[in-house]
Amino acid sequence: MTTKKLAQPSPESVARVERKRLAAEEGARALADVEKQGVEVRKNMARLREAREAREADEALRPPAPALKKRSGKRAR
Repeated sequence: MTTKKLAQPSPESVARVERKRLAAEEGARALADVEKQGVEVRKNMARLREAREAREADEALRPPAPALKKRSGKRAR
């Protein structure tokens, strides 16, 4: 059994190579999109964390609201 290298690749092998190339490009593009979304999510989380911490610090400086008086169990009719 000898294998010969053909001067012209078969149409099936050309199509297979093209599909692999396209899949590799799409995979690289998908990974870049995932990384970009991850960066955006982390930025948003940091922004929200800063806002929450600022709100909590502001609330800590304010005096507590007076407690409301409880109503008696019986209502006047």
